[in-house]
Amino acid sequence: MNWLQEVYQTNKPIIAMCHLNALPGDPYFEKSGGMEKVIEDARKDMLALQAGGVDAIMFSNEFSLPYLTKVKTETVASMARIIGQLMSELKVPFGVNVLWDPTASLDLAVATGAKFVREIFTGVYASDFGLWDTNCGEVIRHQRAIGAENVRLLFNIVPEAAKYVSDRELTQIAKTTVFNCKPDALCVSGITAGQETSLSLLRLVKEVVPDTVVFANTGLKAENVKSQLAVADGGVVGTAFKYDGKFENHVDPDRVIAFMEQVHSARSNLTTV
Repeated sequence: MNWLQEVYQTNKPIIAMCHLNALPGDPYFEKSGGMEKVIEDARKDMLALQAGGVDAIMFSNEFSLPYLTKVKTETVASMARIIGQLMSELKVPFGVNVLWDPTASLDLAVATGAKFVREIFTGVYASDFGLWDTNCGEVIRHQRAIGAENVRLLFNIVPEAAKYVSDRELTQIAKTTVFNCKPDALCVSGITAGQETSLSLLRLVKEVVPDTVVFANTGLKAENVKSQLAVADGGVVGTAFKYDGKFENHVDPDRVIAFMEQVHSARSNLTTV
């Protein structure tokens, strides 16, 4: 697991989500404010996350609801512009997540210099977005073809708002995904953004793939982060950093600071045990 130190400069890293407002082409894009409003809101959130001490930031088109599984060109172009304009102020490692299109995520990573992507790379699902199919072999070949082989791949193996079309235990999914696809990390999630990741599921996944990085992908809070990091190798955090802990709000700097204080305490305790 040396790559965690290489990318994030710490063990048990916290990856903070920078949720972008709806973008051009999205149903809820605010045309009155335009891209300038999207960029300014992203800047405020990014700076608040950095000042609060997070280990990395992941830019995501979180408010491109309802999501596509093959995104439009304007989405990737908009995200590239946003990250490009914020680059000079970005001081921590960053990743990207173009929901829900792994090929587009890799394209954006190469264009911007992102260190990692998180996506649904494997599986076939019945989802809120229709029948959701993937082709990991094609995506990994594309990764190599565009020179993105050093971009770390975070595989979300519990897609939000979706279920495998056939019943498979999560431990079986974890084992076969690691064997067949060689992910850099597995992300274990709750049912939606902000919903706590089951500690028992995290433990089961970590037990069956002990040599693979396992992240708690949703629902981390200041109140549970110590117990979650005792099992997980790190976490992805979005909702907990927002005003009143609500998904639709922007980042609350005080919540970031309070959360990261608990993270530093958890790391210290784990080091001394």
